Amino acid sequence: MSRVRTTHVGSLPRTQAVCDVLFAREKDEPVPAAEAVFAEATDAVLARQQATGIDVPSDGETSKISYATYVKERLTGFDGDSPRSPPADLERFPGFMAKLAKAGGTPTYRRPRCVGPIRVKTLDPLHADIARMKGAMAKAGYAEGFMNAASPGVIALFQPSDHHARLEDYLADLAEAMRHEYEAIVASGLVLQIDAPDLGLGRHMMYKHLDEASFLRQLGLHVDVLNHALRNVPGDRVRMHVCWGNYEGPHHLDIPLRTIVHELLRAKPRALLFEGANPRHAHEWTVWTAVTPPDDYVLIPGCLDSTTNFVEHPDLVAQRIGRYVDIVGADRVIAGTDCGFGTFAGFGAVEAEIAWAKLASLTEGARRAAAG
Repeated sequence: MSRVRTTHVGSLPRTQAVCDVLFAREKDEPVPAAEAVFAEATDAVLARQQATGIDVPSDGETSKISYATYVKERLTGFDGDSPRSPPADLERFPGFMAKLAKAGGTPTYRRPRCVGPIRVKTLDPLHADIARMKGAMAKAGYAEGFMNAASPGVIALFQPSDHHARLEDYLADLAEAMRHEYEAIVASGLVLQIDAPDLGLGRHMMYKHLDEASFLRQLGLHVDVLNHALRNVPGDRVRMHVCWGNYEGPHHLDIPLRTIVHELLRAKPRALLFEGANPRHAHEWTVWTAVTPPDDYVLIPGCLDSTTNFVEHPDLVAQRIGRYVDIVGADRVIAGTDCGFGTFAGFGAVEAEIAWAKLASLTEGARRAAAG
């Protein structure tokens, strides 16, 4: 088998110094050393990815407090906080949901809601992220890397609007505002990763009150809006992450991949990161034996679970990689992870050093898969 490259979903464990800066900034406290802290951490996270053997790295989302709420710093119209709506699967098991809450299993930072017109406020934080990332890539010897950006739908999923009478209008405004970020990332030479949990997780959160047919209509709307936001960038410079929620839980209400796969393929990005390791979705590799993705489409299956501290055996990783290679070929598979290891700053189910041990197992598994 030809060698299969490795990557991950994007967020990686942040240092305590980075978390201190992020939470101080969240409280509107001055942090004069923020840039130096972020630069040092970005250099370190790129160097560690190189040492671990990751082929397509990210900046670990170092400067973001979370993968969706960061937009409040870049867009106008967001303020206050949003009420938490638990996933429908956890609502079915209130004892477990209470246990999670008691154990601190839910991040408690602000999720500002939309309260006014949405426009680009500043792209300075984005350009700073890009500059740090490219500088760190050069030091670590990388020619290729990716940068995360939230989809319009996932922003709406966690941060509802008081300003818009219709969800369709809210999504359209988000798409028009976020396209500037998408286009800037691609223009920089980095690969753009769209984080779109709304296409999976949205079923049992934002749209849990709908029947399946109604959800699928909304899913189509989310894809249309995303495609419009990406209208000025080539699809082969964009990859898209879809998941059903990066939390330990029953997940028995997750909508199956086979039900949504055709809408996912209709999205413009030409590479798809999806869950393939956890016990609720590991079996769904068979979906790709019944669906024929376009010839230019790349599969990036999760070969590591991002919610447990088990370190997957490299042979298991190799087996998982082999299943996808047998379907679409080694040149159209990149081994990835189910989700991020630092989705929220200062919070993660997987201990930081174990996350890196898991990524080392990913790269070793890819090596073993190539060796046969």
